[in-house]
Amino acid sequence: MSEMFRITLPDGSVREVAPGTTPADIAAAIGPGLAKAAMAAKVDGEVRDIMRPLEGDAQLALITARDEAEALELVRHDYAHVLAEAVQALWPGTQITFGPATDDGFYYDVKAPESRAPFSMDDLPAIEEKMREIIKADKPLIRQVWSREDLIAKWEKDGETFKAEWAKELPEGEDLTVYWSGEDWLDMCRGPHLASTGKLDPQAFKLMRVAGAYWRGDQNNAQLTRIYGTGWLNKKQLNEHLTRLEEAAKRDHRKLAVEMDLFHLQAEAHGSVFWHPKGYVIWRELEDYMRRAVDGAGYREVKTPQVMDARQWEQSGHWGKYRENMFVIPDEVPNVEDEGPLVSDAAEWMALKPMNCPAHVLIFRQGIKSYRDLPLRIYENGCCHRNEPHGALHGLMRVRQFTQDDAHIFCTEDQIVDEVQAFCKLADRIYNDFGFRYAIKLALRPEKRFGSDADWDKAEAELRRAVEVAGLATEEYGWEELPGEGAFYAPKLEWHLTDAIGRTWQVGTIQSDRVLPERLDASYVGEDGERHRPVMLHRAIFGSYERFIGILIEHFAGKLPCWLAPVQAVVATIVSDADDYANQVAEQLKTAGIRVETDLRNEKINYKVREHSLAKVPHLLVIGKREADEGTVAVRTLGSQGQKMLSLDEAVAMLREEATPPDLRD
Repeated sequence: MSEMFRITLPDGSVREVAPGTTPADIAAAIGPGLAKAAMAAKVDGEVRDIMRPLEGDAQLALITARDEAEALELVRHDYAHVLAEAVQALWPGTQITFGPATDDGFYYDVKAPESRAPFSMDDLPAIEEKMREIIKADKPLIRQVWSREDLIAKWEKDGETFKAEWAKELPEGEDLTVYWSGEDWLDMCRGPHLASTGKLDPQAFKLMRVAGAYWRGDQNNAQLTRIYGTGWLNKKQLNEHLTRLEEAAKRDHRKLAVEMDLFHLQAEAHGSVFWHPKGYVIWRELEDYMRRAVDGAGYREVKTPQVMDARQWEQSGHWGKYRENMFVIPDEVPNVEDEGPLVSDAAEWMALKPMNCPAHVLIFRQGIKSYRDLPLRIYENGCCHRNEPHGALHGLMRVRQFTQDDAHIFCTEDQIVDEVQAFCKLADRIYNDFGFRYAIKLALRPEKRFGSDADWDKAEAELRRAVEVAGLATEEYGWEELPGEGAFYAPKLEWHLTDAIGRTWQVGTIQSDRVLPERLDASYVGEDGERHRPVMLHRAIFGSYERFIGILIEHFAGKLPCWLAPVQAVVATIVSDADDYANQVAEQLKTAGIRVETDLRNEKINYKVREHSLAKVPHLLVIGKREADEGTVAVRTLGSQGQKMLSLDEAVAMLREEATPPDLRD
């Protein structure tokens, strides 16, 4: 009799099973409900097909729809394969490349046969229908291991040049996994997959769009069509997602920026923002708010150069790690007849700063610092430039020129926990002022990094301890640790904000860095009279002003809190006889510090209401002959029905209170 395998389940119980037993067999032995619900298995921490035989003693957990993150990745991977199968079934001769799961769905890159034009949106309904046929056919998804040589021969025979090219680059002698969908369709894939196509819900996916793509992302290679879809566990989740997309489209900050006349972008300055007067009011209010916050928290504001010698970036480590994302210029513009310096020679180049930290170290190094000077908190509204690819640029959310609410705290090792805890409290207050809920996550050491393991151990422990002391390392705050997600020089705490429609945005961070002070030779004189390295805490709360403003616009759907609104009130007349009184009202509001405009045009009041509502003005003060005679105003508040009659003094007091920033209210 063959030796039995010992399989340990999550509850600690152990089952002895024969070789050849699959996780599906164990699920069936536990009960029919679990057998039906189980989608895949986690064997010693590795997600595998539920039909793949166990290979020895193991820890086993069964994945069901309750394990939503893992379940969604599984079904989205399968939807991608069904998509590719459907396209090849409809248009024989189509070549397939790769198709991964994404954060909200899947895509597959395909090459249309020579006999037809590239795929378009018009093809999506037919592809969706064919995908549903494949799902309803409940075709088994069968894993096999092939030799590299056999698989290359298979792809070349079938005319799959892209797959053949990829297989040829894999190591010789390596066995490769493939998956059959039924008996007639094959793809090269590491897996895992569900047991059959029928495990997918045929009503829980939708193809969304097509786009151009290049084989392996290189524009010198063949052009492909990327077909995007969204996939979920059930139709209810799909409908909720589509509703969120509709709401997100209404809230798109680029669309609202036009309606509200806030900013624009154009090709003459790719990735940089042209702020209009109304948009820049929002910026200035945020800048003033943040400056009050950091002044009150003991920071000292500085201003550092935009352009710095590339040798400084070489010493900091950014030249080697970040060079392709930096804007670089010659240290001295060469004569047009001479050959310019080599890009690889840092001694001949300057660079626009992509971040502020090295400049802040240089400020710290001016003069001898004592332990009595620490902690030293240096703050800057620092303008930075990063050479993002054109295709990655997206409104205010991803730009090439941006300004950070950036600060660096130079402190002793004994001060780290207190400083991080204080920052957590500051961030909590600020995010609450804007009405955001948030989660805190600890991003741990990446595989490629600077610094010793001992230093990383200390830095990670310090950040973890600070959050615990602040009472934020709890389920309520979404506490989570993210292995491998830290920066190359430091672990970091991340603040993930949740907006009004449930999307999350990673915004604030604090990083505990021992690497940069070492590389840039920062030191202070300790109580023992010896020189010591400070620890450098990199921190931001908004992240960048541009992106934070974009998030605010979408979070509030343009209906910004009154204190942030570019125009806080408009005084609009019904009849021209009220013009003089309207001007008096506006002057009194201006005197009270309210950003107010008048609308005395000879237009119907309903037209004026619609126009100022579209511009998201918080309050419209309507004035007719009766209001002028009585010294009152009719106040229409954005998003509310009807209006309320107030005396002018009452209206001024109400607006003054709403226009006061939250940190300045009693």
